[in-house]
Amino acid sequence: MAEAVLRCGDGRAKTQMSRGFAAQWQAARTAGETPDVGRTSPPMQPARPERPELLRPRDVPHRKPGTPEGRIALLHAVAHIELNAVDLHWDIIARFCDVKLPMGFYDDWVKAADEESKHFNLMCDCLESAGSFYGALPAHAGMWRAAEDTAEDLMGRLAVVPMVLEARGLDVTPGMIRIFQQAKDKGAVAALETIYAEEVAHVAYGSKWFHFLCGRFDEDPKEQFHALVRQYFHGVLKPPFNEEKRAEAGIPPDFYWPLTEQG
Repeated sequence: MAEAVLRCGDGRAKTQMSRGFAAQWQAARTAGETPDVGRTSPPMQPARPERPELLRPRDVPHRKPGTPEGRIALLHAVAHIELNAVDLHWDIIARFCDVKLPMGFYDDWVKAADEESKHFNLMCDCLESAGSFYGALPAHAGMWRAAEDTAEDLMGRLAVVPMVLEARGLDVTPGMIRIFQQAKDKGAVAALETIYAEEVAHVAYGSKWFHFLCGRFDEDPKEQFHALVRQYFHGVLKPPFNEEKRAEAGIPPDFYWPLTEQG
């Protein structure tokens, strides 16, 4: 299932497949079944649609969010992030078959992939209601870099993707919601509020399984987190931080504040 999602290029088709597979998994688990997780060789990069054109971060045009064009660009950027998140969550299931993990690990990431699929579709709906579509603008080519860098390190993947990149979403989403509130775009506000509420759990899954593996290997979680982020994350973490939501997701301030400076 995970590999099939990763090899599907079209965004709407990918997320439809993702949600269908998640429903099958969740139905089996609700019925008390323990599905065989299996083994696979996922592609190093997921399939992607022909558009959007992927550019280096510095080459992606910046538009002012106070304009209709700027708000469309913001929705497009979030849609791109959500599509990458769908693949990231299926990839963590497929990539680390050699690590023995409880069924709860798969339950969490299937649920996260399902919710990210919903989030992508919400953003696409907002774009289409604004007269645009996903693929109409160029997008960030570096979104998959963290996955490639941590392809052989599950703890590194957990540290960088949910606990850094998705935690950053908790920091910036309230500001995005305010932009669309000011524009009186109720549809975008509702969609972003859904995303904001559900992303806390995805960050929490990262923290939970990171701590689980630290316990397995008798490692200090904070020290390991600092070492892995410095190894795999390119740059320093930048405040302001949403300390309340980060704490709710199980990430205390002494995990991220030291990473605001070069170690």
